[in-house]
This record gives sequence, C-alpha cells and structure tokens, in this order.
Amino acid sequence: MNQNSGTIMVSPLMDSREIAAYLKVSESTLSRWRSAGQGPPFLRLGGIARYRIDAVDAWLAGLEHGHAPEG
Repeated sequence: MNQNSGTIMVSPLMDSREIAAYLKVSESTLSRWRSAGQGPPFLRLGGIARYRIDAVDAWLAGLEHGHAPEG
C-alpha cells in the first residue's frame, strides 16, 4: 500500500442524537452540558452541534479515575 497516497484519516462527525446514545445520556443532558460549558468538545456547523468521536473518547478518558483512594 502506498503511504504517500495523500489519504487523510479523520474522525467522522456525529450529531447530538448519536453522541447521546453513545454516552447513554439524554439529548437534553447533552444540551445542558453544552450550555454549561461541560461535556465533550463539539463543533458548531451551521448552528448545529457536531462531535468528533475521537474527541469524545479523549474527553471520556480524561474522566477516568485511578484505583487509588481520593483525599
């Protein structure tokens, strides 16, 4: 396979319904997170929120806690 083919791999954009299902939360929760500046990073294209799945996965990874006790 030619490595210089110029093909760029990008994460597909997903809509709020798809990301809400992926995260197992309601669309209203996702909307509330956006309004509060919380939740996964998103892009606004034509007034519609879109999400890159790799950015959502990175956001989830940042929420993970280790097994050490807190405090």
